[in-house]
Amino acid sequence: MACHGCRDAKGFESTFSMAFQPIVDMSRQSIFAYEALVRGAKGEGAATILSQVTAENRYAFDQQCRIKALEYAADLSRRQPETHLSINFMPNAVYEPRACIRLTLATAERVGFPLDRIIFEFTENEAVDTGHLLSILETYQSIGFKTAIDDFGAGHSGLNLLAKFQPDIVKLDMDLVRGIDRDRARHLVVRHTVNMLKDFGILPLCEGVETMSELETLADIGVDLIQGYAIARPAFEAFEQPDIPIISKKANRVA
Repeated sequence: MACHGCRDAKGFESTFSMAFQPIVDMSRQSIFAYEALVRGAKGEGAATILSQVTAENRYAFDQQCRIKALEYAADLSRRQPETHLSINFMPNAVYEPRACIRLTLATAERVGFPLDRIIFEFTENEAVDTGHLLSILETYQSIGFKTAIDDFGAGHSGLNLLAKFQPDIVKLDMDLVRGIDRDRARHLVVRHTVNMLKDFGILPLCEGVETMSELETLADIGVDLIQGYAIARPAFEAFEQPDIPIISKKANRVA
């Protein structure tokens, strides 16, 4: 089954670019990945571009995002051979997984980016048929990509999806993380969720981390993968090397 535009990704006419935000492994004091984030051609916020995405052009937009992210990251694969690239994708823009992945595979081969260092993440906020989503994720894993659920705890699928499919990474929604150092309820929810994910063999990742106190609390819980302003903001068309703080663990930091 062939998808319209598979060969050239034409159909989204607005020019846009990418920013890249590091995801760090606190336990190893290293960069685990960079997430590619949509920006306007001059660095404008994502909303200026996303507001132009429609049901008619979202396939072309999704394909162009993959191409741009991989092209910018081509040099990254040579400079930091251990570092991953995380690309957001729209499940509703994928008509047939193996057909719609052709351009991504061709681009990765052209720029020399290893498939096993590409993470495809999707947000739970987009309503999508679960069977179709599972087909995409299983296909991507079989090809060698890593998969991730973004904004876990704030979307449509939640635990039901996790019971059917275990991705490589789950990113906990920032609303669960924000203020976790002062909120016992958030602390309990995140701690038990992290333990569950580890039982599944899934890497937990906390995003939206903004303060050192939140970092310290997450270290106590046992979260190694961190993304947020406490580490680094997204850099326009660049892969910044942040100074990673060393965090000491203290049990029961939150009463």
